Amino acid sequence: MSFPSQPSEPPATTRSFWTGGLPRRLSDKDRALFQVAAGRNWPGARAVLPRLSRAADHGLLWFGAAAAMAATGSPRARRAALRGVASLALASATVNTVAKRSVRRPRPILEMVPLVRQLKSQPITTSFPSGHSASAAAFATGVALESLGWGALVAPVAFSVAASRVYTGVHYPGDVVVGAALGVGAAFAVRGLVPTRRQLPAPGRPYTEAPALPGGEHLVVVVNEASGTAAAKASAVRDALPLAEVIECAPDELTATLDKAARSGRALGVCGGDGTVNRAAVAAARHGVPLAVFPGGTLNHFAYDLGIEEVQDTARALEAGDAVKVDLGRFTPGPDGAAAGYFVNTFSLGVYPELVRLRERWSPRIGSWPAGVLAAYEVLRGERPLEAEVHGEPHALWLLFAGNCIYQRLGPAPAHRYDLADGLLDVRVVHGGRLPGLRLLAAALAGPLSRSPVHAARRLRRLRIGALAPRTPVAYDGEVAHIEGELTVDKLPEALTVYRPPVRA
Repeated sequence: MSFPSQPSEPPATTRSFWTGGLPRRLSDKDRALFQVAAGRNWPGARAVLPRLSRAADHGLLWFGAAAAMAATGSPRARRAALRGVASLALASATVNTVAKRSVRRPRPILEMVPLVRQLKSQPITTSFPSGHSASAAAFATGVALESLGWGALVAPVAFSVAASRVYTGVHYPGDVVVGAALGVGAAFAVRGLVPTRRQLPAPGRPYTEAPALPGGEHLVVVVNEASGTAAAKASAVRDALPLAEVIECAPDELTATLDKAARSGRALGVCGGDGTVNRAAVAAARHGVPLAVFPGGTLNHFAYDLGIEEVQDTARALEAGDAVKVDLGRFTPGPDGAAAGYFVNTFSLGVYPELVRLRERWSPRIGSWPAGVLAAYEVLRGERPLEAEVHGEPHALWLLFAGNCIYQRLGPAPAHRYDLADGLLDVRVVHGGRLPGLRLLAAALAGPLSRSPVHAARRLRRLRIGALAPRTPVAYDGEVAHIEGELTVDKLPEALTVYRPPVRA
């Protein structure tokens, strides 16, 4: 079957239609470039580019790449994947809702493109700009802004997808260039809303020196066996620090093992979640030794706020003897009759302790994040506000939160601490009343230093809480205990010395 030939150059009477609203001179040059690309031999491209172009339909190639990156378990890779997907989403929305409707440019004439290079299913949308190129550039740029290593892996694929749109004849070169520029812009727009880790201030202050322990010499590292990745983390620590003594122990032996390890080495190392780090911090402060943290839990808030994401980060800090001073939060009296309890991240009363209890019960069966969502639904459905006195005034509270140092915004909600030795408590209160879920959400989005009939936030050095009923649950660094009567929350300023990796330029 033959088709009537189409003119390679539209008649003058229809030129304005074919330019699609673009300046005529630019449109003519773009078509000339397209003719050159269409007639040129692209060595090795025939087996790759059409398949790659189809794989990128609807962003499927990039969603698959993001899933593969997240599956590595690296926090940096997960952040890069999430940023790439967010950038892609913004770029795609911009191209499809604004750009393509503003310049309705027809697709190139296919007779100039060899049949073997053409796609089996031709797109029906307008040609300008290239949505595939926008998505590819947005994903690659978003990934690179968070992780240069992953960006270097993704960039050649993104470039090939953009080139495939000209190779298969569905876009002019100008469509691809403008689409890629929009994608890059979308990635930087996302970065403007949610800063990358490199944009954040150096984690922790004030800087202090600690013993340099190359190879982990004179370091004792305690690994919590209850951590889901305990065996892998212990092996990684041994590989990175061959001179360190690594001890794996059960949760019921953790406190005694940490105390013994703090007495026997020049520094104490710990691998586990925030609850395990809490116990290690108390032991390190008691014996006056620096603490080396290896993230091994689900959330690892304390480690991440120090700029520690991988075993190698802590190994670099130990090699250089680079450390910071860190405040230690305290509440008195402490749990189970102790004189005091301590926290490196947060202390809370109200619905959160019950949420933590349910999450920890269900997470071994369904995973941490689903357990957290289900626990939040269960708690908010059946709990009553906590009755207590705050600085002598009676209150009904859904939540009282005290953070060890001020939590700053990382995007739309407070989630990161830049200074771990500011001497302050970040106190947030959600008042009792109807619709507790909406009240908690409003408090989270409002951030620090806010007041409303629903919530309040203050920066304090000391907090007094009274009239607590017997066996009132409290949560601190993911642990749950029970207290009653009067309670004081304050700080031990710069009580800890913690290894922190040198800041990279």
